[in-house]
Amino acid sequence: MEQRWVSVLKTYNRAEADILAGLLEAQGVPARVMQEPAARAIGLQVGPFGAIEILVPEDRQGEGEAVVSAFFNGDFALDA
Repeated sequence: MEQRWVSVLKTYNRAEADILAGLLEAQGVPARVMQEPAARAIGLQVGPFGAIEILVPEDRQGEGEAVVSAFFNGDFALDA
């Protein structure tokens, strides 16, 4: 049976999506960055086609959401 993937974040910033996907992976949560192929090809970053979603396996959704939440709360910030 194929693994079902669910969204844990929608953004319009490709760099943010890539960073968060890498953070999820570093925390042991498989992640995929998905965007409408045509939007990615032309660099569209606005409107519904410009949305970028970070997906995790359905059975890891809670972990993925916790990592994303911790990121936005500053839990991964480096002390200067």
